[in-house]
Amino acid sequence: MLHGETVHSPLPQDLPWWMPDHFVFFGVLYAVLGIIGLGLAWTVYKSWQDAKDHAEH
Repeated sequence: MLHGETVHSPLPQDLPWWMPDHFVFFGVLYAVLGIIGLGLAWTVYKSWQDAKDHAEH
């Protein structure tokens, strides 16, 4: 990828990580998406666990 060329794919293997602006933007983007994904997974797990506990009573 040349300097000034646009990104054609948001996949991690296609990003120019050597460019600081891309590194910061996509690093924060993937971190936020990861946190949201973990929160969603935790919520689904706790809901499933609570439903299972409630069904046993």
